[in-house]
Amino acid sequence: MNIFVGNLSFQVTDAELRSAFEAYGQVASANVIMDKFTGKSRGFGFVEMPNANEAKAAIEGLNNKDLNGRAIRVNEAQPRADRPPRGDRGPRR
Repeated sequence: MNIFVGNLSFQVTDAELRSAFEAYGQVASANVIMDKFTGKSRGFGFVEMPNANEAKAAIEGLNNKDLNGRAIRVNEAQPRADRPPRGDRGPRR
């Protein structure tokens, strides 16, 4: 299961993210998303856990819990096409 992790501290590393989720089971991957221009964290990431029961336990156990000083948001990742629009993307004046 692919898990979205939001409201990450900008100092959280892939290893720290992986470690937090490994308390609930096997982690296939853990990635903090970085800005391609600045190289700095964008404040969110994704964790892949192969076992759905372990993933659900991690979501329930870690949502709104503190990680490096911030209450993280944890939920099942939604495919890009299923996400609601984020507002008007028309031309700016």
